[in-house]
Amino acid sequence: MSQLDLTAPNRTTYFVEVILPLAIAKSYTYRVPFDLSDKIAVGCRVIVQFGKNKIYSAIVKNITTEAPLQYEAKYILDVVDNEPIVNHIQLQMWDWIAEYYMCYVGDVMQAALPAALKMASETKIMASDDPNLDRSIVSDKGYMILEALDLAGELTVNDVIKILGQKTVFPLLRSLFEHGFILISEEIKQKYKPKTKSFLRLASEFNDPDGRRELLDSLNRAPKQQDAVIAFLQLLKSKNDISRQEVMEASGSGAGAITGLIEKGVFTVEEKVVSRFEGTDVLLSPDFNFSQAQQNAFQQIEESFQEKDVVLLHGVTASGKTQIYIRLIEEVLRKGKNALYLLPEIALTAQITERLKLHFGDELGVYHSKFNDNERAEVWHKVNKGEFKVVIGARSSVFLPFNDLGLIIVDEEHENSYKQYDPAPRYHARDTAIYLAQQHQAKVLLGSATPSVESYYNAKAGKYGLIELTERFGEAKLPAIEIVDITEASRKEEMFSYFSAKLLQAIDETVKRKEQVILFQNRRGHTPFLQCGTCGYVAKCINCDVSLTYHKSSNLMHCHYCGFSEELVQTCPACGLPNMQSKGFGTERVEEELEIQLPELRIGRLDLDSTKGKYGFDRVISAFDNQEFDVLIGTQMITKGLDFGNVTLIGIINADGMINFPDFRAYERAFSLFSQVSGRAGRRQNEGKVIIQTNTPNHRILEQVTNHDYQEMFMSEITERKNYLYPPFYRLIKLDVKHSNQDLVHDAAKRLASLLKQQLAERVLGPEPPLVSRVRNNFIQTITLKIERKNISIVKVKELIKQALLHFELDKKNKGVRVQIDVDPY
Repeated sequence: MSQLDLTAPNRTTYFVEVILPLAIAKSYTYRVPFDLSDKIAVGCRVIVQFGKNKIYSAIVKNITTEAPLQYEAKYILDVVDNEPIVNHIQLQMWDWIAEYYMCYVGDVMQAALPAALKMASETKIMASDDPNLDRSIVSDKGYMILEALDLAGELTVNDVIKILGQKTVFPLLRSLFEHGFILISEEIKQKYKPKTKSFLRLASEFNDPDGRRELLDSLNRAPKQQDAVIAFLQLLKSKNDISRQEVMEASGSGAGAITGLIEKGVFTVEEKVVSRFEGTDVLLSPDFNFSQAQQNAFQQIEESFQEKDVVLLHGVTASGKTQIYIRLIEEVLRKGKNALYLLPEIALTAQITERLKLHFGDELGVYHSKFNDNERAEVWHKVNKGEFKVVIGARSSVFLPFNDLGLIIVDEEHENSYKQYDPAPRYHARDTAIYLAQQHQAKVLLGSATPSVESYYNAKAGKYGLIELTERFGEAKLPAIEIVDITEASRKEEMFSYFSAKLLQAIDETVKRKEQVILFQNRRGHTPFLQCGTCGYVAKCINCDVSLTYHKSSNLMHCHYCGFSEELVQTCPACGLPNMQSKGFGTERVEEELEIQLPELRIGRLDLDSTKGKYGFDRVISAFDNQEFDVLIGTQMITKGLDFGNVTLIGIINADGMINFPDFRAYERAFSLFSQVSGRAGRRQNEGKVIIQTNTPNHRILEQVTNHDYQEMFMSEITERKNYLYPPFYRLIKLDVKHSNQDLVHDAAKRLASLLKQQLAERVLGPEPPLVSRVRNNFIQTITLKIERKNISIVKVKELIKQALLHFELDKKNKGVRVQIDVDPY
């Protein structure tokens, strides 16, 4: 319902339907006091009491004059906002997400709003440490809060209510927050800063041949400085931007010689923005020219947008998709509309931000969960006011209050990072973005070198437009891929720890050429599990049905599901013998063993453990980019869109774990992962090489990766999916039944499956325990629904599921049992 005309001086009683950031099935209606009637609007926050002494800021969803019939409405306590912070399109999308992904709209609000915008009684407040703030402009009550913060350090909203002796404190807190006096967060983090690099320029008086001759003659008594100038002049023939480091390497001069020339006025120093991610510091430029292939793809996309709302760009790695995205965004901005650029990983936003900042300047906003609450709230307000025309971010960016979207780009659209698994809403950002674009009548461009089977099927079926970009940008060629049979290498005694002789030789030769290497092992930690060699005991988590992973960095065994950790077990708790053996290997173990095999290497590691903190990823990548490491060992974090100019060798330590994972998308994901990590090699003039170690060298996926044959992989997968009733031909809905009592959850899951089978028959599979059947002391039973896409209403199916769940919850035998629903759980 649109906003009512509340300006007329009448005494009409208004009621507001509000959304609370809670997992509750219904919205609630509150009564509006007469003195607040002219302040309320749909999309504004209001302060309400819910339950005993719990105060929340809720979002107004609807305004009416009809009182609720089943209960007496409480009064709202206050109105926080002068204008809406959520628009009607967002409210519609929240409803769609709640309906499609079978969750509560309060779950969606909780995920959508930054914490600073959904204040509650327990929200923590801190004083800003900005010394330039003038407290004399603050009201008396505001000054009381700031003084209390000076003494206490931090306060909750409940504390502020007690200090002021009133419940209507949220407008005051909002004012203090907007003027920068308080921070609604527990940590203050530095904002993104671009990387700059110093370049040398020759003073203008030495630009002509006579000036240069005189300069060199004047340096006869300073041979190192003379060598540096000669090296600079040689480098100047092939490039315009020359760094201090390049001159030192070319001339053999030290840093002192360069400093001396700067002090003499021979060289001047110029700071320029460079990319942290383009190997050898490629300068960023707002001007670039398309290759012929890029130009053709760009024109085809624009033509396809005339007929299709969604277009898939299938472009091989390093084909220059980002440059196409930039030109498309520029076109949209010229039409007066906004653009959203989605990336699957927070880490990638830094790379793309540097490129886009040159094109869009202060109109570019960055949004993801590693920013603190205040930064996220600031971006929210700037998008709402139209100050940011382009937003780049991870999946949560779809929730921002856009006013006039013209284009959404979903880069690396195949990535499962776009899927939110926990907590609810378990939405997929790619699919949500397509719905959001429909609301704004905008276009969507999906980009990937290895598109998801579902998206490629939709493109082949004519639902999406399809553009193919089959050649790399510039002179770069796709890397040559070589398969090494681990079994055969072991038989010939050519395996050294986890490395074949061929891989070790290739690493050594690559580093000697002053080129870099990436090694991929998709498991972090040192040892995946410890097992007793005598009785077979395995060290497991006390809360989860999973083995503990040993991490050498902390010298502890960790659970990757609940965070439990304990000291390394030296003696078997079961049989008492000191025979605990390491089984398997993670990135830490690969790093340790490589140091033994090739001790002269400089090795870096990129995984969840080595990149903690907001800039942890950036720190490791920058060091590798600056060639502080010869070899970078990493998990799948290294596969996603990073661009290194000096990497020419990729080693996949063991491909079998990905291929043999028990999931219907295992082959597709293995192909994607191996192709993406292979795509990090040879992205400039030097041709890349990939060595894949495996026990199954003849596996079809490895042959398809070796041949860069996406089409063959797609046809194999789509045939199997059709035969075995999987997406895109069928929809999947997964229900996880959880309880701390194993027998109870087993019986409850059987009862729920029986209820579902009454209506959905053979479409219901299970219940059965999942791969990890106990997490955080909750036992799990999984029920899977396979629903055909043709000739059946998914809306009707979901209604039947809701009815079955209602009967299930009313049965006292199921008391305390939780059911978690995941629509499209892949």
